[in-house]
Amino acid sequence: MNDKQELSVSDAILSRKGARKVADIPSEVMSLLQKGQLQTVNLTEWLAVDHITLLQHILVEFGLHQEVNPMIQRLHLTNETKIMKIIPAIAREWLGLFDRMSPQESTQIFDSLAVHHSDSVRCWAAYVIGLDERLSIEAKLTGIRPFAADAHFGVREISWMALRESISKELEKSIALMTDWVHDQDTNIRRFAIESTRPQGVWAKHIHELKANPGMALSLLEVVKSDPAKYVQDSVGNWLNDASKTNPEWVIQTCDQWLKASATKETQRIVTKAQRSLVNKPK
Repeated sequence: MNDKQELSVSDAILSRKGARKVADIPSEVMSLLQKGQLQTVNLTEWLAVDHITLLQHILVEFGLHQEVNPMIQRLHLTNETKIMKIIPAIAREWLGLFDRMSPQESTQIFDSLAVHHSDSVRCWAAYVIGLDERLSIEAKLTGIRPFAADAHFGVREISWMALRESISKELEKSIALMTDWVHDQDTNIRRFAIESTRPQGVWAKHIHELKANPGMALSLLEVVKSDPAKYVQDSVGNWLNDASKTNPEWVIQTCDQWLKASATKETQRIVTKAQRSLVNKPK
């Protein structure tokens, strides 16, 4: 987005809190979101974006007019309407387009997607990395790092979802590679390492190895058992709560050990969150 476009958006729109219902999103806000000229500010707006319409605008913005009709037609044929299906579907279209381009041109366009003003467009770019079968898990983790650290909540969520299947396929290597991530100064990077390996997770396939043997990821969890950031604490607590559904005794034992080793308010908060399903479990 250039400076003129940025200036054309009023302060009132830029400082909005966001509507609670899709029907209450102002038409001007919706139009700007659909054109990729505005970021979403809450989950309601994020879910309201029509990614097909947005794609049309972005292809024109990039001068790819000839790709609009073929790409949109193929997407319509998929009959995908759910956002967590349409985002990877659009990413696959970009990957197919990049295959038909020179490396220099495809890199230039991907770089533009990756830093686009629209958070929805950056979500596509994150999935381009996750779905690229030519990339090793090392390369995918390196490539996804800026998205994991993104200032926008939606991009951060999509970043771990985009890599979850790849992480699951090479679980031990992925956990080893992310050992440095849980030591990172960036809260979002630490959180990615935990959220991406949750045994059950949200809006994602289960990782059966971790459901059966959650101890595989203990090297990551131990580092953040008393993390100062609530964002990370919530992720660790949710991770252990996932594990409690298949390995309750392991979770209880881990929580007991953590409280003995680290009797901080942060650890206590994590442990409480971790055992909530066990406390509420009918006897």
